Amino acid sequence: MKAAEEAVELIRPLKLRCSVQNYDWGRSGQESTVGRLFARNSGKVIETGKPYAEFWMGTHQSGPSFVELGRPEDFPVTLKSWVEENPSVLGEKVVNRWGKDLPFLFKILSVSKTLSIQAHPDKELASFLHKTRPEIYKDSNHKPEMAIALSEFKALCGFVSVKELKEVLTSVPEILELVGQENASKVMSIRELDGHEEVRAILQCIFTQLMTASKEDVSEVENKLTSRLAVEQKIRVLTEKEELVLLLHEQYPSDVGVISAFFFNYVTLSPGEALYIPANEPHAYVSGECIECMATSDNVVRAGLTPKYRDVQTLCSMLTYKHDFPEILHEVYLNPYIRRYTPPFDEFEVDGCLLPPGKSVALFDLAGPSILLVFSGEGGLQIGTGSSTEKASEGDVFFVPAETGISINAGADRPLQLYRAGVNSKFFH
Repeated sequence: MKAAEEAVELIRPLKLRCSVQNYDWGRSGQESTVGRLFARNSGKVIETGKPYAEFWMGTHQSGPSFVELGRPEDFPVTLKSWVEENPSVLGEKVVNRWGKDLPFLFKILSVSKTLSIQAHPDKELASFLHKTRPEIYKDSNHKPEMAIALSEFKALCGFVSVKELKEVLTSVPEILELVGQENASKVMSIRELDGHEEVRAILQCIFTQLMTASKEDVSEVENKLTSRLAVEQKIRVLTEKEELVLLLHEQYPSDVGVISAFFFNYVTLSPGEALYIPANEPHAYVSGECIECMATSDNVVRAGLTPKYRDVQTLCSMLTYKHDFPEILHEVYLNPYIRRYTPPFDEFEVDGCLLPPGKSVALFDLAGPSILLVFSGEGGLQIGTGSSTEKASEGDVFFVPAETGISINAGADRPLQLYRAGVNSKFFH
C-alpha cells in the first residue's frame, strides 16, 4: 500500500471481519453471545444447535481477522498481513519489542461444557515445544491470559492450599487408591515452615502419580467415588467441589480430570470480576461467558477433560505448583464511563466502556494499537481529529492505530457498551 493510501486509511476506523471457533464445549445457537456477535459481525445466520465457543479478534493464524478497506478488490486482507505492511500503526516501541505483529489476542468465550485441564507454556518451553512438535504446538510464544466475567463464570485455577489438600486426602478416601499411601503421607507431613521447593516436589509427585494412573484404575475409582456421592447427596448437602465432580463425571466419564478437580481451586467470578492466569498454571473453565485477552499464541498443554491430544508428562513437569487461591482482579475506573483491567503482563490490558444514551466520551491518546469491540447498542466512533464519524453497532470490531485518539458517542435510544484490548499502558511508562 502506498503512503498516501495508508494515510487515508488511518484517518478512519479500520473495520474487521473476525473468526469464530465452533468447539464442542461452546454454547449453542442463540444462547451463545459468541454466536450473536459473530452473526452481527459477519452477516451470517446463527445455526440452531451449532456450538459457538470463541470469537477471535486479532492476528493469530488459527483464527485471523480480515480488514475491510472499502475496496472490493482488496478483500480479504488479513489484519496480520496489513499490519506487516504498515508497521507504523503499532508504534515504534511495540515494533521494537514484539516485531511487526499485535502482541495480544482478544476473544469472547461462551462456555457450556467444561474445557480441558490445561496450562500454557512460558516462552522458553513454548519455543522448545514448537521446535520439536510444531504439528501440535503451533507457535513459539507464551500465553499468559486474563478472563473478565460477562456472566457468572466458574473455573478451576491453580492448586488448593496444602491445608485443603490434606482435608481432601482425608475426606475423599478413593483418591488414595490412585496416588498411593506413601505420596499421601508426604503431603500430610508438610509443615508451614517447609520451603517452596520441598513442597513443590511433594505436590508434583502426588499430582503426577494421579494424572498417570491407568484408565482402568481411574474408571474404577471414579465410579466408586461418584456412586458414594450420589448416595450421600440424599442425606446431606454436597460441597460445591463434590457437585462439580458429579457434573464432570457426566461430561467426561472415566477421565482422570474428574478426580483431579479436588486438587484445584474452584473459582466463581461475578460479572465484572477478572482472573489472570500466568504461564505454567493449571486451569479449566467450567461454565459461563467471558471476555478473554492473552498474548498472541494458541499453545495449550492438556492433560484431562478432553478428547484432544494429552501431553501429561509435559504438563506435570511444567507447572509451578503454587498452592494458594488466585487473585481476583477488579477494574479501576478511569472516568464515570470507562473502567480498566490491568494484569501483570506487558502484552495487554482491557478497558470496558458503558455509555448511557446520548452521552459521549473521548479516550486519551493510546500509545499502542487497540482493538475495539461493540458489545451491545449502537452509536458513533471517530478516530483522530477531522475524520468523519463512523457508525458503530453491536458486533462491529475496529482496529485503532497507536497514538490515536478515539471519540465514542452512544445513540439516543439505548446504552452503548464496548470493550477495548490494547498493549498494557504500563509498558510505555
